[in-house]
Amino acid sequence: MKQNKQSHRGIVMAAVFIATFMTSVEVTIVTTALPEIISALNGLAAQSWIMSAYLLTTAITTPIYGKLADSWGRRKIFQWGVIVFTIGSLFSGLARTMPILIIARAVQGIGAGAVMPLTFTIIADYYDFKERAKVLALNNSAWALSSLVGPMIGGFLVDTLSWHWVFFVNVPLGILVAILIQFGYREPKSESSNFKIDHKGISLLTIALITLLMGVQLLAKQIIIAIVLLIISVVSIYLFIRAEKMVSDPLISPKLFKNQTFFAQIATATILSGVLMGYEVYFPIWLQSLYRLSATTAGMVVTSSSVLWLISSFFVGPLLNRFIPKKISLTVVSVLIISYSILSFAGLNFPVWAFYVIAMVNGAGMGIVISMNLVLAQNSAPTEMVGSASSIVTLGRSLGQTVMTGVYGTILNLMINATRGTIPFSKINNMISSSGKTNHPTVEMAQVVLNGLHGIFISAAILLVICWFINLRDPLNKIVDK
Repeated sequence: MKQNKQSHRGIVMAAVFIATFMTSVEVTIVTTALPEIISALNGLAAQSWIMSAYLLTTAITTPIYGKLADSWGRRKIFQWGVIVFTIGSLFSGLARTMPILIIARAVQGIGAGAVMPLTFTIIADYYDFKERAKVLALNNSAWALSSLVGPMIGGFLVDTLSWHWVFFVNVPLGILVAILIQFGYREPKSESSNFKIDHKGISLLTIALITLLMGVQLLAKQIIIAIVLLIISVVSIYLFIRAEKMVSDPLISPKLFKNQTFFAQIATATILSGVLMGYEVYFPIWLQSLYRLSATTAGMVVTSSSVLWLISSFFVGPLLNRFIPKKISLTVVSVLIISYSILSFAGLNFPVWAFYVIAMVNGAGMGIVISMNLVLAQNSAPTEMVGSASSIVTLGRSLGQTVMTGVYGTILNLMINATRGTIPFSKINNMISSSGKTNHPTVEMAQVVLNGLHGIFISAAILLVICWFINLRDPLNKIVDK
């Protein structure tokens, strides 16, 4: 059996690499296509749901699938995820209305929630502890590659074909992964099939997350309903925490959060992931709608951030060997606060090159801090909970992206409606894309969109200030010994 596994290992690792790239690129590739989608489907009012639907269902299902795989079998759950993701990609590309696109994106996220955590489990099946770190690092390069080439691919497909192809491109990849796993993966026999699923925890977490995002989305239109949903979310979170303390095998263990350093890492990763969506989604919108740059050129701004992210992540180890972790975080977050404060007051003549500089600063800083968050969270957790700690970091990052995507969309709509005066909302919608119906927007229209973008980056700066104080209170005041 072992020899058979070795002979198929290359096939399985190829499938894992492609699956990681396929699910992670789905965030970055869509950002540059977003302005074109908004104009084509008249979807400015619901634009944040294009990202939020995918991120929300991914966040909800990730911890659930991890538990189910231990009981029902990894290959079954992984294949289910790949098939669902591929179907969601196909229907996203075929969508002709905004509601259909949002539903298809949610289906994509349901599939991605199974694929993403199980790639790490499959790697553990094929490699021992000494080899595993190198293979995980190699697999992480698939995520980095998706961040690097995703915006360029998205821009190219939009400029040469249509926005539909940013979804169609994943269909053949999904089919290839399913075939490779089906014929290559030899699943180890499960030692126990009597796993008890935390149904109450899953239900409460799902209710909390759905009502939270829906509440955020409705703040701009139906404030009473939004407040009710947010109250339900808070109550659900409270009940979820209580329920997790009472079960023997909780979905998320409350014991981990008693360590203040662990809490600081989760909070930092969550907040920075939310800030990340600010420039990844709204830099392309700023450059396409106000500067009339092509989708490809606008996407290069996000690409520059990804390049610096990849490079800076290699310096995490040396930095931790020389400096106290929280001083590294405080320094990086301080620089980010300055950059977002500048964006909050930037005018219509703000230079294009400055966006590249700010994007690269973001990429370099977050590449260091978010990578460091994972290392420190694992180091702060008991040995038997290292895997759980890693999954919580991943969940926190997904939640940060999901919630803040909704918040940013709400802020943009509120600011536009508050400042557009007599300008029809449809005209604002049409000018968002550089190839949209309004090729020469008036100064008044441009200022309305700029006001909305200012609101987004002011909120990002506020988040960063909160993040700074969280790290200031981190009790870890020494260099971490490895």
